[in-house]
Amino acid sequence: MNTSVAIQVLPIMEDEKKLVAAVDQAIKYIKSTGVNYQVGAFETTLEGDYDQLMEIVKNITKITADAGAPQVMSYVKINYKPEGQVLGIHEKTDKYQH
Repeated sequence: MNTSVAIQVLPIMEDEKKLVAAVDQAIKYIKSTGVNYQVGAFETTLEGDYDQLMEIVKNITKITADAGAPQVMSYVKINYKPEGQVLGIHEKTDKYQH
């Protein structure tokens, strides 16, 4: 695992139920890819191969729009280590879980 990505998709929609449904479609897509991920209150973290994660990032915004959002803003953080491995989700967060 040479990459971790945090992505926050923000569908611009007035109806909160439709907004949540659009985000749910993005998360459903992430789940379907088979990558390791963790959903947080503000963003979802994914880990895996750089090229695979970049393809997922590209598709998430389109999937959210296809779910009914007339406009989508996406914020992405990328941690890439071409030689070796990045710290995983559990290495970063397990000690804080209760």
